[in-house]
Amino acid sequence: MFPREAKWNISFAGCGFLGVYHIGVASCLREHAPFLVANATHIYGASAGALTATALVTGACLGEAGANIIEVSKEARKRFLGPLHPSFNLVKTIRGCLLKILPADGHEHASGRLGISLTRVSDGENVIISHFNSKEELVQANVCSTFIPVYCGLIPPSLQGVRYVDGGISDNLPLYELKNTITVSPFSGESDICPQDSSTNIHELRVTNTSIQFNLRNLYRLSKALFPPEPMVLREMCKQGYRDGLRFLRRNALLEACVEPRDLMTTLSNMLPVRLATAMMVPYTLPLESAVSFTIRLLEWLPDVPEDIRWMKEQTGSICQYLVMRAKRKLDSHLPSRLSEQMELRRAQSLPSVPLSCATYSEALPSWVRNNFSLGDALAKWEECQRQLLLGLFCAHVAFPPDALRMRRPAGSAPPEPAPAQHPPGLPPC
Repeated sequence: MFPREAKWNISFAGCGFLGVYHIGVASCLREHAPFLVANATHIYGASAGALTATALVTGACLGEAGANIIEVSKEARKRFLGPLHPSFNLVKTIRGCLLKILPADGHEHASGRLGISLTRVSDGENVIISHFNSKEELVQANVCSTFIPVYCGLIPPSLQGVRYVDGGISDNLPLYELKNTITVSPFSGESDICPQDSSTNIHELRVTNTSIQFNLRNLYRLSKALFPPEPMVLREMCKQGYRDGLRFLRRNALLEACVEPRDLMTTLSNMLPVRLATAMMVPYTLPLESAVSFTIRLLEWLPDVPEDIRWMKEQTGSICQYLVMRAKRKLDSHLPSRLSEQMELRRAQSLPSVPLSCATYSEALPSWVRNNFSLGDALAKWEECQRQLLLGLFCAHVAFPPDALRMRRPAGSAPPEPAPAQHPPGLPPC
């Protein structure tokens, strides 16, 4: 599929504690197809895949790398909350393992060939780092690629002055789209090297460029990526990676590293009474362990406090500035329309009134007031006129002389008795 005269790449997917599967695949490739590793143009990795890619490019011992994965998983399983226990520092453990297994000139072998997938915190974009100036910089790039927010801590690590987090968030399988890239994934799907499940389900999920078939086995693998399974399960995953690489099993030191030692202390700790006593002591031991681990982490964090506080201040300022600008844009979009409505309403309310004097009542009043047959009809018409004048916004001061609203009577009828003087309701006296 990949002839020796052609160019090809190798890409390892991020998978958490299932990275022991990559160790099996890498051991198989190094042992039975060394030309694939030696002549590969680039070897990429994201998260846990970056650790295997680094070990493969720098020539580190894969058996020791696999043993470290097993030991880290054992340490995580010893605690009540697993990797979430306050005393478990995954970043410190990964850094110590890399400093121990990587050669002193590892950055020279990795520059130009190794590609580590990172996610930049500022904009969430994916970045591939392939040039390293020192071994410490190579180790720091791996730490950034494996840093899962909240799971590993709250303050992301920095590389060359830039903050990065887990590369699997933005691109979990770098350069998967190229036909000459050998993709490796511990989840069954469309990767070149992956488990071959016997499920008939054809549904597939693609999570940040990683093909994952929708079946129960993959759901189990996903659940064990961040919370490691037992050492025997990791041993089987390593063997499966070796089988998926060449389809047959060979003995090597990596498989022996997965075997849990059966000494006296291990046997006693696995007994039921000891486990029950340990579970009953958790409410008392957990606060003490948390306080001790918090103090240790605080002391280790002291050298980086100024830089981290400055970064948090910048991020808080950026967030506040974004919120202020968003509120200002929303206010600018709503204020003109509201202002125009208020101005129209005030213009309608501020129309000038029409003052009338008692001397000019005959010209001001319409003819229906002077020609009405009764005082009640005149008052009804006047109230209707008032309602029409913008709901009382116009104020007309009118005084009615006694002979203005004199009721007409037919010829020959007796004059009616004079009615007491009444003032129209709603009008001030003249």
